[in-house]
Amino acid sequence: MSLFHFLTLSLLFLVLILLVPLPSEDSIMDNSSDRQNGSTFLYFAYGSNLLKERLQLKNPSATVYCVAKLKDYKLVFGNHKGLASQRWRGGVTTIEHSPGDEVWGVVWRMNMSDLESLDRQENVKMGTYSPVEVNVSASRQDLSCRTYIMNSCVYAPPSPQYLQVRSPALFIENAGRLSKGNQDGLKLRKARDTLHNFSSAIRSLHVTL
Repeated sequence: MSLFHFLTLSLLFLVLILLVPLPSEDSIMDNSSDRQNGSTFLYFAYGSNLLKERLQLKNPSATVYCVAKLKDYKLVFGNHKGLASQRWRGGVTTIEHSPGDEVWGVVWRMNMSDLESLDRQENVKMGTYSPVEVNVSASRQDLSCRTYIMNSCVYAPPSPQYLQVRSPALFIENAGRLSKGNQDGLKLRKARDTLHNFSSAIRSLHVTL
């Protein structure tokens, strides 16, 4: 794994540790009922759609359901047929089958009315990504979720937008506000220290992709 991939994957994982809440028991029951009657679906995001602001821009119903991991897959960067978009100017995320690996992400609960919009965002009709159903493991249950896998992926270095991360400062600030008595305090303080190191490493790269 390259340094670019390691830094980016680690930052995405720390986003999940520091910023994504776990659902309450009542929330789990309500969401299960909604899925059974077909009014909502679960979407497993692992890349840029970890960002609430990006996802909700065209999919306003999206709400965080939980953090989860997808077993026997790995996160990779690339472009559909090797063609980088003018917007991203580098590799974007997808997943591929890889026994023994795992991908961490966020499960979003969304209204069925946003399904078409989500497919559009992932360029399904253009053939860039295909929707698939995957089973992910959350802290309290296994979940069936929709996610997307790139077609005809050609590996490429990550887009500069994945590397030019200003968010670590926010994660560090949030971690610093937590009580030292919190049962997860040690883990979060380690995450904070690690983010400092990642931020410094990214600034020192000075690499134009």
